[in-house]
Amino acid sequence: MFKLFSKKEENTNDFAAVVSGKIIPLTAVNDDVFSKGMMGTGVAIVPDDDVIVAPCDGEVTMLFPTMHAFGMKNEDGVEILVHIGIDTVKMDGKGFTKKVSDGDKVHAGDILVEADLEEIKNAGYQTTTMMILTNTDEFGNVTKAEPAEVKTTSKVMTLTK
Repeated sequence: MFKLFSKKEENTNDFAAVVSGKIIPLTAVNDDVFSKGMMGTGVAIVPDDDVIVAPCDGEVTMLFPTMHAFGMKNEDGVEILVHIGIDTVKMDGKGFTKKVSDGDKVHAGDILVEADLEEIKNAGYQTTTMMILTNTDEFGNVTKAEPAEVKTTSKVMTLTK
């Protein structure tokens, strides 16, 4: 596969959007755990596509059995949590199709999960998808994209050591 971004500097990590849609501030998410930054800093995307992709090269460290969330770690040790929808754990995997397993090595843009947005909405849940850097305190500053339409090739966060 291709690399979406190359490192501009030794101490910089770039992360692409995990899904196409509209980026919104994490503070606008209708879930206190995310909006108050309890899991870490990041961005949220209101998706317009069912395909969830890797935001960077790395390893899938955890895919929840319900497939509504997964964790990744890149080669520099940056940990990323992706949570698809709000309270979608209650769907018990319905509407989600996994394309990877724990321990898989992936590249930026690889498809990890397909989420049936219509099924999620019909079940009464929001589809807002959170991208959280969970261990930023070990690394440094995070620059986040402003609210806008994004594609899975759009850079939405940069972590600088």
